[in-house]
This record gives sequence, C-alpha cells and structure tokens, in this order.
Amino acid sequence: MMLDVRDIHAYYGKSHILQGVSLQVNEGETVTLLGRNGAGKSTTLKTIAGVMAPRGGVIEFSGKAMSGQPAHRIAAGGLCFVPEHRGIFRLLSVEENLRLGARKGSPWQLEDIYRIFPRLKERRKNGGAQLSGGEQQMLAIGRALMNHPRLLMLDEPVEGLAPVIVEEIVEQLKQIKAAGVAIVLVEQNLEVCTQLADRHYIIEQGVIVYASDNAEFAADHTVKDRYLGVGVV
Repeated sequence: MMLDVRDIHAYYGKSHILQGVSLQVNEGETVTLLGRNGAGKSTTLKTIAGVMAPRGGVIEFSGKAMSGQPAHRIAAGGLCFVPEHRGIFRLLSVEENLRLGARKGSPWQLEDIYRIFPRLKERRKNGGAQLSGGEQQMLAIGRALMNHPRLLMLDEPVEGLAPVIVEEIVEQLKQIKAAGVAIVLVEQNLEVCTQLADRHYIIEQGVIVYASDNAEFAADHTVKDRYLGVGVV
C-alpha cells in the first residue's frame, strides 16, 4: 500500500471538518474522493499534503509516518499536491515554472513534460498570466511531475474548462498513470472520474460514507443520487 490514511481529524478553528477520515491508495492506482461542496474533500487533500495539520489519526506514505510533517518535506518524499487555484508563477515563463519544480535526480525532464503536454512546449516562453485556464492547469500538473511524485493529488483539475480541454487533460492523466504515478483525484465531473479511476470514495460531512471499485460505482445510480445529487453518469 502506498498511502494509508487512518481516522484523521482536522479543524478550521473550532469547526470539526474531518471526523475520522480513512482511505487507502495502492501503487499506480487512481482513486477519486467525491462529495458535495463543503463535504471535506479539499481539506482531506490539504491535510494529507501537510498544508493543514491533523489533530488526530495516522497518515503513512510508503510505510513512513507523515502526520504533522511540513508540506515541503512531504512533497520531497514523493507526494505532490496540485491545489484548485493551481499556484503557478504568473510572471514567470512556462519553462521557468517547470524548472522551479524540478527536483535533483528526478527522471522527469522537460522533454517528458512537453511530450505529455505539447501545448506547454508551444507556449514555453510565454508567461503564466498569458496562458488559458486549461494551459495553466497543465502547467501546474507538469510542474508537480518535475518533482518526481510517486503519488499526485489533484483538486478539481478540469473545473470550468471547455469540453475539448477536459478531454485533453483526461488523456494526459492517463499517460501519467501509465508512467506509474498514482493519483488521488477530487473532481465534480463524474464522467471524468469513471474514465480515470480504479476506485472511488465518497465523503459527507467529514466522514467517508462509501467506497467501491469503478465498475460498481458506475452502475450504482442510487448512491450518486443520494450523495452527489446526480442519478446517472
């Protein structure tokens, strides 16, 4: 098992957001974390990534305890987080952004990123502020790959993007998975989720209420209606 999260609790001030979340990710696997707005999805990713400190529970990555470690140390250990706001440097060029993400000894080189994201190669001298929303998302993912992650956590990577760009990013994520990188995906687009994921978790009010493999989830319209507000994918 690559990532083992057991009974984590997290707070915003006095608000108890995560109330005993547990989930697992295996080597090379893509797992989604689904739920309505405010259910605790982003908080779960931030807590795993070290952006927020848990107040209880255990987070293990490759058998090593990660609970309470600073975010930079967790990232250096191979667990990288791409937040919803992307966090690219808007005044730096595409290539400068990518080079800033590079970790010494990483097998991921610029040519690998440009092969997966040909749009970035075309725009490599453009500043981050000159990119479209989809291109900024590709840059954020590409920069994370330069850090040589074994597990990549993505928060709403296709939100608000045109369908043609969504299709492009889905194919790029398939290539990343084929390269052996495990993925945890928070996403509202269930069609994207069922195209990419091996397994799914649903969180509601800070508690995991459902877990299944992709085939069972795709066929279970009742659970989608109950927890996600949709009847079909």
